[in-house]
Amino acid sequence: MDTASQEISLSGTRIFRLAHWLSNAINNGRLKLARRWKFEPKTIAYQGYGSTEWVRVLGRVVLASKPVPGSRAEHAAKNGNQNIRGWRAFTSVPIPGSEVEIEIGGTVTKVRADRGGLVDIDVEVSLSPGWHTAVLRSQGTEPAEASIFVIGPETKFGIVSDIDDTVMVTALPRPFLALWNTFVLSERARMATPGMAVLLDRLIVEHPDAPVIYLSTGPWNAAPTLARFLNRNLYPSGALVLTDWGLTQDRWFRSGQDHKRKNLERLAAEFPNMRWLLIGDNGQHDEQIYSSFTRKHGDKVAAIAIRQLSVSESVFAGGHSETGDHSASAVPWIYSPDGAGMARRLKELKLF
Repeated sequence: MDTASQEISLSGTRIFRLAHWLSNAINNGRLKLARRWKFEPKTIAYQGYGSTEWVRVLGRVVLASKPVPGSRAEHAAKNGNQNIRGWRAFTSVPIPGSEVEIEIGGTVTKVRADRGGLVDIDVEVSLSPGWHTAVLRSQGTEPAEASIFVIGPETKFGIVSDIDDTVMVTALPRPFLALWNTFVLSERARMATPGMAVLLDRLIVEHPDAPVIYLSTGPWNAAPTLARFLNRNLYPSGALVLTDWGLTQDRWFRSGQDHKRKNLERLAAEFPNMRWLLIGDNGQHDEQIYSSFTRKHGDKVAAIAIRQLSVSESVFAGGHSETGDHSASAVPWIYSPDGAGMARRLKELKLF
């Protein structure tokens, strides 16, 4: 590396160090304000998955506002009837470095949350296939329970699905999509994609031991809202695998495409004998990501189902990500604007 390149690299490193320092300073300021406003520490547990030898446990530790006792908000929270504007999910403040105790199957593991308050860890534990419960505890918070789906060694089929524009209709200009969904829209105003819940339910009826992984570029702040949306619209229960927004060591913002690629590679390594049905849409990068994954792991893909956006949706989304010509692929590709069309094609492929 020449001198000029070294200077550029050094300058870039200094900039990112400064950016990380500013990010930490802002979060520390938010923590001070949250404590002044009597926000309470809270452990949030997310649904996970695993094998009979290990489980992936996901959770977050934050400072969050508490509904006024006896208020309508408290009543709605207790009954799961919230109708919250998206921006409220971002009023909580992550507590970095919190010690979290995880208990599952008689095994207790202690870990520390990352700088975003997130816990994402594999715990070695012997469990039978099916549903189990992990309990997460952090100092000063109520214990939080997470459902964990343990995949048996004989399971050979699983489902990975995107969320935005796939199971949930967004139909907004891509640059404003995340801002609108996470900050403005009330959660009950979000619409399910026609036929998709029925499609996924039929797949689970046919493959009751199949795991469902909802792999999205959405932020962890939105996880409780997304979980309520999926439950309210009768989607099968499944693990949410989301991401954090913000800085990394080498770029200003995390890459949603890298997030999806890495987690698909992770699933391929974790369950080498499984074949996955990959579900996405043609308004973002799902086709490119799935194509790349299929070229490397064609034997691990049962089929790819792509929801076709309407003309207006595709214009808002910036056009189609690919032409849709996959005639040379050894893996079946399915295109349809709704779940009913996908179901007909999947039935032809004898996937249910």
